[in-house]
Parts: sequence; structure tokens; C-alpha cells
Amino acid sequence: MNEELMPVARSGSRSLYKPLAGQVAFVSGSGRGLGRSIGEVLMELGADLAIHDISEDAPAQYGEFPSLTAVADAMATGDARAVAVTGDISSENAVNEMVERAERKLGPISILVNCAGGDIGAKGGKPDPNTAVNFLLDDLQAVVNRNLIGTMLLSRAVAPGMAERQSGSIINIASIAAHYGASNEVAYACAKAAIVHYTRCLASEVRTAGVRVNAISPGPAKSARFLATRAVDPLMMEEGPSLNRYATASEIADVVSFLATEQSRFVSGQIIRVDGGAGLYAA
Repeated sequence: MNEELMPVARSGSRSLYKPLAGQVAFVSGSGRGLGRSIGEVLMELGADLAIHDISEDAPAQYGEFPSLTAVADAMATGDARAVAVTGDISSENAVNEMVERAERKLGPISILVNCAGGDIGAKGGKPDPNTAVNFLLDDLQAVVNRNLIGTMLLSRAVAPGMAERQSGSIINIASIAAHYGASNEVAYACAKAAIVHYTRCLASEVRTAGVRVNAISPGPAKSARFLATRAVDPLMMEEGPSLNRYATASEIADVVSFLATEQSRFVSGQIIRVDGGAGLYAA
């Protein structure tokens, strides 16, 4: 992989609006899917970016890009900076090495988005079985590691530096599955529910240091992995004024950008459901 920093600028409505200029963002899972869309939006707003995936070839799994280097190269069209980092977020050593590399190349991380995760079992693919009383332990551990443990390890590696500088924003990606009981996809739902509560715990711990911690719980959002791993409702694929549809990745990313900027400077410990009003319940 090319060790040099890659300058980045995206075209679009945000091209002249740079509220994140001088900021450094680390977005886990930003080599593909929702994470890549989040990374693109943060760069459009001026942030330098650590682009992450578990391996160099991971972005090719669902046909998005042939490699993580190709993702970085596709973004290298302007004056923001990016560096690609690879590693397993459930490994302490890998997390520490990735954070050290990102900060050595770009500077102190001021925005952390814990996006990597997903409902992926020990052997790849969705866990099966996956109910409250019928599951495989290896699958449960794999899902918890990919989601909760990775979020906690990255936050532990980054939050102390933010607290020392008395500035920073951590944004965790949970799921609407964290907010209601269901008899399938239980491992994922429980891991995401734990991320919701960890968000509140971490927000409480770093509150007096001026670090903000929030979470987003997206509803179903169109991504290559989403489309490849489940049957979709064609009517929900149609974009229009109705909110009774799947989200686009950019609709999730725009809420992340709000939580990353000074527009949300007094918002912390909050969980924002981004589901078009599909889950109108109190919790």
C-alpha cells in the first residue's frame, strides 16, 4: 500500500463549506458501504481522514472497489489529506497500531466514527441460527467482537487524547435493532444495544473534558452488503418524498456530519434514530 498521504477533495454542494478544516477523522469501516459515505461527507467538510478496513481487499467483497488503495485513490482529487489503515478492530494491538499510524501521518484524531461492524458470523455471512435461545457461541462472539468490542477498543485508544485536548466528537453507529425485541438477528441486536448504552457511559465519563459522544441508530439503508445479503422490497427501494423506504447512505452520513461539527457542540449522550419515522417508540 502506498504510504504517502493522499490529497482529497470531493465535488458537490459542500465544496465551499469547510467547518471541519483542520480536523482529523478516523472512520472505522470506511473502505466500503456506509462508512465510505460517512468518510466522503466528512472530507467534503474539510476533515483529513484515516480510511479503514479490516484488510486491503475487503472493499472488493461486495464489488464496491477492488482494494482499499483503490478507495483512497478514488478520493485523491484535491487538498484534504487521507491515509489508509488496515486491521481488526477487535484486536488491541491492531487498534493501537492503526491509531498511532493515523495520528503520525495526519495529527491528533478529533473525530472518531465507530462504523465497522455488521451482522457477520464466525465463518462469514449472516449467523444461522440467530434467535434468543438458538445460536452458535462462535457466531455470537464474532458479532460482539465486530461491533461492541471494536467500538470500545477504538474509543479507549482515542478518547483520552481528546480529553487531554478538551475537544473531540465520538459518533457510534448502532441500529434500530437495538431498540426493540425481536426473535431473529438477536446477536446483532444485543451488540448494538450494548453500543447504545456504552455511548451513554462514555459520554458521562468525558463530559467535563469537553468531549462529546453520541450514537446514530440507522434503519435499513441501501449499501452493497445490504443488497447482497437479504431480499429487498422493490417498493422500499424507490426514492421520493415518502419516508416509507430504505435510507440512502448519504442520509445517514449527513446526521454524522451534524454530530461532528460545532452545530452540535452542546449535544452529547444522545441516540438519534435515522429511520424515516419507522420506529415511533419511546426508548
